[in-house]
Amino acid sequence: MLTEQIMYNALLKKDSSFEGIFFVAVKTTGIFCRPTCTARKPKRENVEFFPTSREAIIHGYRPCKVCSPLELMGKTPNDIMKLIKEINENTSMKINDYELRKRGLEPNKIRRWFKKNHNMTFQSYQRMIRLNSAFNKIQSGEKVTNAAFDAGYESLSGFNDSFKSIVGEAPTKSKSKSVINITRLETPVGPMFACGTEKGICLFDFTDRRMLETEFKEITKYFDAVILPGENKHIALLKKEIDEYFEGKRKNFTVPLDAPGTEFQKSVWNVLMKIPYGQTISYKDQATILKKPEAVRAVANANGHNRISILIPCHRVIGEDGSLTGYGGGLWRKKWLLDFEKKNL
Repeated sequence: MLTEQIMYNALLKKDSSFEGIFFVAVKTTGIFCRPTCTARKPKRENVEFFPTSREAIIHGYRPCKVCSPLELMGKTPNDIMKLIKEINENTSMKINDYELRKRGLEPNKIRRWFKKNHNMTFQSYQRMIRLNSAFNKIQSGEKVTNAAFDAGYESLSGFNDSFKSIVGEAPTKSKSKSVINITRLETPVGPMFACGTEKGICLFDFTDRRMLETEFKEITKYFDAVILPGENKHIALLKKEIDEYFEGKRKNFTVPLDAPGTEFQKSVWNVLMKIPYGQTISYKDQATILKKPEAVRAVANANGHNRISILIPCHRVIGEDGSLTGYGGGLWRKKWLLDFEKKNL
């Protein structure tokens, strides 16, 4: 049971696993916050808890300016969204610190945001976008020299060095390689990375998932590919459909999937995709459907290796006793998604 003491302890620890589960309101200041707010912590007797931001507002509290509880978790600031749009529309563009300041942006702030949210600096992100553009042109038959200069490189040797350090092959030998495009999407349950091949979505997972690095290694090895920032038609369709899902307007997805795995894993994921929206089954039910009732643990393990959250809905599998168990994105997200689906059923 989620008691007030548990919520207060989570507030003191700034425990992100409680994001989306509750909001805390401070009686002495009249504001309400996320569980992870970095502001000074109030005394226990000065707080009350609400399951939604709406209820906090109804009770007369205003949102905290430090943690912005009304915004999506991990929401990209508007100035950075404009910057990313500008880069994607002109892949040969190079924006240095001077250019950032001309746009009224602080280079250190931009650098920290990209490092935190993309695990690379802003300059590295730009370089990856340029290389992605050049790679696609080379794959479609364009000469290496043209691709290099079109991507904004001033020398062929510099382009070759950058290309080889990222792709692992010289541009002239890269025909066997492929690109996995990666984009960061924002959702009500936190930011997620979407990865797409030419055939479909191969990864859609939360940016704070512990297994994410392992998942990236698995798909790059399986597809013999390099992961580069960018979009393709499948990611564009995913963006549209996932927005509709969180608006309560979509219950089934049509975006193609390209999910590598063993035959057993694929059979387990296929069962997941047949669980109706807003309903749940147990791991034992899942094993029984597969006609392998003794393989409950193996089924749970295969669920845990699902790299495509929500679309392959492993959040709809619960314990035989009805308890919420095992979810890579965190149990609070599992509860949020199940409650959301039941409400919109």
